[in-house]
Amino acid sequence: QVQLVESGGGSVQAGGSLQLSCAASLYRCMGWFRQAPGKERGGVAVISTFGGMTYYADSVKGRFTISRDNAKNTVDLQMNSLKPEDTAMYYCAARPIIPCSLDSSMYNYWGRGTQVTVS
Repeated sequence: QVQLVESGGGSVQAGGSLQLSCAASLYRCMGWFRQAPGKERGGVAVISTFGGMTYYADSVKGRFTISRDNAKNTVDLQMNSLKPEDTAMYYCAARPIIPCSLDSSMYNYWGRGTQVTVS
């Protein structure tokens, strides 16, 4: 059974930082997605766990960094310069095959999410 467990969410003031972590057996593509109330789930950042290629939504480029630790089986999302519009439930997701994508419909496995609130 595939399990993805997110941690690290919380409340922070605008301009602050948070780091999210996803504990999971690493699949070919690992990503972070988010969903705000009344909005569709969208891609935030994705990483290819073998090649290390990363993909970011335009709205987070330069502020967020995704990384993976293959030895620890974790995928982290460092979020800096947070804005109120970053407020959402953040989900970790896994896709076993390439290509990697920010398209949430391509991901097979999902965590339960962790809330991030920026005020």
